[in-house]
Amino acid sequence: MKQFLFILLILFSVNLSGQDCTEIYLIRHAEKDRSDIKNKNPHLNGLGKNRALKWVEVFKNVQFDKIFSTNYNRTIETATPISHEKKIEISIYSPSKIDYENFKSEILGEKVLVVGHSNTIPFFVNGLIDKEVYQQIDDFNNANLYKVTICNDNITHSLLYIN
Repeated sequence: MKQFLFILLILFSVNLSGQDCTEIYLIRHAEKDRSDIKNKNPHLNGLGKNRALKWVEVFKNVQFDKIFSTNYNRTIETATPISHEKKIEISIYSPSKIDYENFKSEILGEKVLVVGHSNTIPFFVNGLIDKEVYQQIDDFNNANLYKVTICNDNITHSLLYIN
């Protein structure tokens, strides 16, 4: 009887530790070319290209399952070096059309990267955590890294500044 209880306890604890956790990393695009203020879809400038390569280093130990980007030159160019390194295609998303509950269910148990904008990424995080915590990113700040972890009903979030 003691052996049976011991085996049952081990099986139960394995089941608990085997829970499907989701990790979502969110960044704003790297520095954009500001030489033409009328250009609504600029490319990255030299600093931005360097930062995009730096993100590859930051994420070198993260095994992403998916990478999402808005359909703008600067976001795609920020995600592309990571996409190439991880050999993952970039999926295009529209921030205005995100259903956060549906998004979370579609990526359950995965590690994903989301690349967006100063006025979308903080609100994306807020939508994932269902709280108003983060504000719009300053227009000259391209260094924020948000992380949201969801394990069952437990949601944690953090913000790092990677310069």
